[in-house]
Amino acid sequence: MSGRKKVVVTGASSGIGAATALRFAQEGWDVCLTARREKELRELVDRFPTGEHLVCPGDYSDPGTVALVDRSIREKWGRLDALANVAGVYFGSHPIDSPLEEWRKSLDIMINGAVYMTRMCVPWMTGGGRVIHCTSIHGERAEAGSSSYSMAKAAINQYCRALALELASKNILVNAVAPGFIRTPMSMVNGVSELDTEWFKQNYVVGNHLALRRAGLPEEVAGVFFFLAGPDASYITGQVITVDGGLTITF
Repeated sequence: MSGRKKVVVTGASSGIGAATALRFAQEGWDVCLTARREKELRELVDRFPTGEHLVCPGDYSDPGTVALVDRSIREKWGRLDALANVAGVYFGSHPIDSPLEEWRKSLDIMINGAVYMTRMCVPWMTGGGRVIHCTSIHGERAEAGSSSYSMAKAAINQYCRALALELASKNILVNAVAPGFIRTPMSMVNGVSELDTEWFKQNYVVGNHLALRRAGLPEEVAGVFFFLAGPDASYITGQVITVDGGLTITF
C-alpha cells in the first residue's frame, strides 16, 4: 500500500471526469476511476503515470457499483483522501406532460449517486479529506426542459453546504464545482456540438453574454477540482465554485 494520496473520481470515462482523473494521476495521486464504460476507463489508465490505480466500472447510482468501489478501497488502499464526484446525466423532459418516471430520471440518478458515493467514501477519510461534487450553473438558473436536472444540481449544492457543516469536525472539507458551457460529450445534440452552432455564436459570442466568448475545456474545470483537493484550499468549505467564463455575471 503506497503512501501516495488517494482519490475516487466518478464519471471518469469522458469529459470533465476523465480530465480530472488524469490531472490527479499526473500530480502523483492514486486514482480509482468509476463510470459505466469500462473500455474508456482502461484506455485512460493506460495514459496515467505508474501508480496503484483502480478501475471500478459501473453506474455510480447503483449500490452494486458503490459496493465494488468500497471493496476495492478496502482491499487495495485502506484509506481515502478525496472524492471527486464528477458524474452526471441529462434527460430533458416536460415538467408536466412527461411520464413521471422519465422526468425523475436525472434527479434520481444524480442525487442517489452523490449520496451513495459520499456515504461510502467518507468513512475511509480517517485522517480528514475532501468531498467535491460537480454541479452546474443550472443549480441556480432555469432552462426550459431541464427542471429535474436543475433541481438535482440545486439539491447537490445544498447537500454540499450541509455536509460541510456536519463533517467539519472530521477535518473533511466539502465543496461543489459548477461549470457553465464546457466542451464535452454532453454538449453533443444529434451528433452536433451545440457549442459550434450559430445559436451559440449569436447568443454568447456576438451577443456578448459570455464574457470570455468561448466555451471552456474539461482541463480548466479539472484544475479547480485538483485545487479544492489540495493544501491551498484548506480554508474553503461549503462553497459552490462557478467555472463559466463569466456567463452568469451578465444579463
